[in-house]
Amino acid sequence: MDKRTILFVLCVTAAFFAVHTWFGNWVGDERGKREGIRQESTVTAQSAPLIEEPVYVSGNEEFYVLENSYQQLVFSTRGGSLSEINIPFESKENSKSIVKEIDIDRSIVKESPRNARFPLQRFWIDEGNGAVQRDEGSFGGYYPLLRRATLTSKGSVQSPENPEYYALNIIGEDPSIAQVIYRVTKFDAQSIEFEGRIGKRRVVKRFSIPQERSGPYCFNLNIQIDGDAHGLWLTSGVPDVELVGGSYSPLLKMQTTRSSTLEVDELDLPKKGPIVVTSISPNWISNSNGFLGLILDPLGDAGSGYKTIQVPGKELPTRLSLIDAKYNLYPAENYPGYATFLPLKSGEMALRVFAGPFDDKLLKQLDDIYEDPATHYNPDYASAQSIQGWFSFISQPFAKFLFILMQLFYAVTSSWAASIVLLTISLKAMMYPLNNWSIKSTVRMQEIAPKVKAIQEKYKKDPRKGQLEVMNLYKQEGVNPFTGCLPMLLQMPFLIGMFYLLKSSFPLRGAVFIPGWIDDLAAPDVLFSWNTPIWFIGNEFHLLPILMAVAMFVQQRMTAKWPKDLKQATDAQRQQRMMGNMMAVVFAVMFYSFPSGLNIYFMLSTLLGVLQQSWLTKKMKKK
Repeated sequence: MDKRTILFVLCVTAAFFAVHTWFGNWVGDERGKREGIRQESTVTAQSAPLIEEPVYVSGNEEFYVLENSYQQLVFSTRGGSLSEINIPFESKENSKSIVKEIDIDRSIVKESPRNARFPLQRFWIDEGNGAVQRDEGSFGGYYPLLRRATLTSKGSVQSPENPEYYALNIIGEDPSIAQVIYRVTKFDAQSIEFEGRIGKRRVVKRFSIPQERSGPYCFNLNIQIDGDAHGLWLTSGVPDVELVGGSYSPLLKMQTTRSSTLEVDELDLPKKGPIVVTSISPNWISNSNGFLGLILDPLGDAGSGYKTIQVPGKELPTRLSLIDAKYNLYPAENYPGYATFLPLKSGEMALRVFAGPFDDKLLKQLDDIYEDPATHYNPDYASAQSIQGWFSFISQPFAKFLFILMQLFYAVTSSWAASIVLLTISLKAMMYPLNNWSIKSTVRMQEIAPKVKAIQEKYKKDPRKGQLEVMNLYKQEGVNPFTGCLPMLLQMPFLIGMFYLLKSSFPLRGAVFIPGWIDDLAAPDVLFSWNTPIWFIGNEFHLLPILMAVAMFVQQRMTAKWPKDLKQATDAQRQQRMMGNMMAVVFAVMFYSFPSGLNIYFMLSTLLGVLQQSWLTKKMKKK
């Protein structure tokens, strides 16, 4: 590759990530300007005695737990809602769960053990022998799907959670609606029932974990509202943050029926004020952090409209803020949360709630469970999960193709890391003829370099004439200076597809390659860490990007071979070597916080390219 081609490749790569960042910021500024936004009517909330005497009376906020192999549901008497949804980790004792423990979970257990309790505070539970109260929950072993309150080391509340952000709470224009204390009128190992009053309205909420025809990570909610439900909304809660390659990619989606056709749309993330749309009736609405989240699915006629809001990070901090809090490694204000809302109606309303991992295989399993051929009904939960990114229109087909290949390799190896290795080898094999053509062209360019040097010397006073003569030489020798960068340009869609695949494919989250170093293919590798953060590097050392840069450096040294007499090197050769060195540094910086799976893919692809080039060059020299 000459200076122009290398510069072109470098610019394309840098431009992709620059436009990615700029476009994301621009879209954020435009959110909230869509039509149909309006203010809902104000509803006044008042406390009132209940009609019937409850089984359990809750004068202050108390917590009740329902749990199975997939979920730990922590209900609050404030709003009759969910203050926590905790997902158990996959383990020998619980092989049904598919959620793996990652470094963030281990860090919080180590640095903030009081916040690694599940549930967080004292709670009631019925394990089949009646309700008993326990002072504290299990230590570790769960993933907190929802953002929740944080506690000090002594157990006092440090950052309280506003009940408006509890999941499946009822809110209105009056903030006190979310604060209403409900009473528990029924509680057993599989269900709980709340009763409360919002002004003149009587509200009954029944939660249950069905035993028959129930999919993993799903439970049911029935709401009975006696009175006018206008202006009341049901909340989704706020999923906690997941970082993939250092980025936070929450995702809101909605399914609607248009002209008898099911359509799924990605919703704008609100930035300034709520986004309220009243002209659309969602079949379901989902709220995820990219890897895990919730789907609220009304099972009957529901109200028209939906609402989304942004929750400031300082108002409801993510659990990331507990990690290296002394150095403010993860500033709360950098990680706002997002909540979705469905309108409520008078009378009875039934919902199915999914709260768990957005895994393609799992969601398709749920679609099969809840499908009804007689009515041609299929919830199509699988469409709630998708390949993300501002360039998804480019990356999605490549990412889907790559994931199909990876699934095939995983079926053979039972290892996602091995699947990435086999995928890289397969892609290199597919592009072998093209790479051969490129390498041959590069070798021919090196062979005629002295002739190019002689022409440049001859026409030093007439550069334009020299360029024409050089182009004529290329034509006579049958070489093209641009073919050297063609394989890299063709590899870019696969590289982008792999990047977004790792950001969107749940099975790769927590997948281990080398324990103690590469513990999560969807996160950067960590060779070692320290306490005080360093600018850009943070407090972790990632080795894979350095190894990848070394592989690129070796490759460009082989590509840009100098003549034995260094004085005979052309200006283009000098510039090529300089640009090659710069490119290796740029990629090391750019890939430093990228997922380890992506670094493995790119590093192995580069090394295979070095081997192919070395073998072919020797073969050509023998001829």
